[in-house]
Amino acid sequence: MTSVLIATGQSLQRVGLRMLLESQSDLTVAGEAAHGPEAVRLSALLRPDVVLLDDRGTGTDTVETVRRLAHAPDGHAPHVLLLTSGDDTYPYGALRAGAAGHLPHDATADELVAAVRVVAAGDVVVSPGLARALIDVVRTRRALDESPLPGNRLDTLTDRERDVLTAVASGDSNAEIADRLSIAPTTVKSHVSNILTKIGARGRVQAVVFAYESGLVRPTQHVLHA
Repeated sequence: MTSVLIATGQSLQRVGLRMLLESQSDLTVAGEAAHGPEAVRLSALLRPDVVLLDDRGTGTDTVETVRRLAHAPDGHAPHVLLLTSGDDTYPYGALRAGAAGHLPHDATADELVAAVRVVAAGDVVVSPGLARALIDVVRTRRALDESPLPGNRLDTLTDRERDVLTAVASGDSNAEIADRLSIAPTTVKSHVSNILTKIGARGRVQAVVFAYESGLVRPTQHVLHA
């Protein structure tokens, strides 16, 4: 059973999300928060598997809320799934801060439920809009020569680990990577774990960001999918 903490400043939205999630046999709502600080407090108390964080009316900086959830002092880091408006710039910062995925507010009920399951399993959910934003940010940084790229950490990866990371950056699940590379799913899981440790990433989304920023994946190579 996957437990979910709902965090949104809109009371009707909280009711609707609770009804949707609790209609699923494998999902349960651990609690509800009306703003970011309350989400951080309840996450530490209730230890949910997933925090569904809506950026509307939470009364605090979304990126900072994600950072606090992902770097909780007690070591419990829930998978944070963002529900956001059409602006794909700041969700990019939230992904770098440790969010596990992103969906627009107009996502369907089926898409939202599927996304909760995906991030709970440790996989990535990134909307096509945010994938384009990610590519644009990387291109802009390179054009302006801002902040050194983390190439030295890329050098620590083996050839097989680079293959796995490239597949992760394309949005493939462990099962899809196993099929693509003709290796066992358990081997993929081991490779992903080693990659995260070597590059200092807290999750797959940060690994995707690293893949683009390090130059392993070029903007024209892959488009992430939800």
